[in-house]
Amino acid sequence: MSGHSKWHNIRIKKARVDQQRGKIFTKVAREIIIAARDGGGDPESNARLRDLIQKARGVSMPQENITRAIQRGTGELPGVQYDEVTYEGYGPGGVAIMAQALTDNRNRTVSELRSTFSRHGGNLGEAGCVAWMFHPKGVIIVPRDQIEEDALLEIVLDAGAEDLRGDSHSYDVTTRPEDFERVKAALTAQGISMESAEVTMVPQSTVTITGRESEQTLKLMETLEDHDDVQRVYANFDIPETVMEEAAAA
Repeated sequence: MSGHSKWHNIRIKKARVDQQRGKIFTKVAREIIIAARDGGGDPESNARLRDLIQKARGVSMPQENITRAIQRGTGELPGVQYDEVTYEGYGPGGVAIMAQALTDNRNRTVSELRSTFSRHGGNLGEAGCVAWMFHPKGVIIVPRDQIEEDALLEIVLDAGAEDLRGDSHSYDVTTRPEDFERVKAALTAQGISMESAEVTMVPQSTVTITGRESEQTLKLMETLEDHDDVQRVYANFDIPETVMEEAAAA
C-alpha cells in the first residue's frame, strides 16, 4: 500500500487514544450535526446520517450523545453553527495535503492551520491548489487474519470492487463511491470484520519522501488531525515502511 494508506491504518490505532480522551466523540458529533442539519434527522431517509450513526456506534459513542447531536442539527436543541470548509496546502517535499474541517470561526481556524503548516515545513495554499490531485473512492480495510487473499478477492470483485492490495497486516479494498455500500454489504454477509470502511479522497499519484522530510510530514499530519476543527486529512506522500513502523510505535 502507498504511504497515505499506511498512515490511515496507523491513525485508526491512534484513534483509540483519542476515544479515551473524548476527542473522537466531539468530531463525530459535529459531523452528525451537519448531516442532520442538511438532510434531516431521520436516518432512514438520510444516508449520510445513517452512516455516521454507525460510525458513532463503532467508536462506542453513547446513544444519548448521538441523539443530542441529531437534535442540535435539526434545531430541536440549541447549538453552535458549523461551516464545512476544506483547506489545501503543501507539506515538506511538495506533498499535497487537503484538510476537511467543521468550524464555527473560519478566521480562527485558517489562522491556526496556516501556523501549523508553517511550523512543520509546509505552507497553506489557495482553494483548489491541490484538490484536483484527489478523487473520491470507497476504501475498506480488512485485517489479514480474517480471510485468505484469493477468497477476499473473489468476494469483493463480484460485488463491484476496483482493486485489492495488501501488506503484512491488512488488505485495502478500493471501490467507486457508488459501489461502496454494495461491497461493504457483501463482506458483512460473509461475516468478515472490517477495520474501517469509508468513502475517502485518494490521490491520483504519490510523492516519495525520506529522512527529515518524512519526519516533518508525519508530524504535520498528526498535528492537523489532532486539531479540534479538522475532521479528515488527505495527503499524497509515500514513506518507507521502516519509517511508518517507527511512527506506529511512537
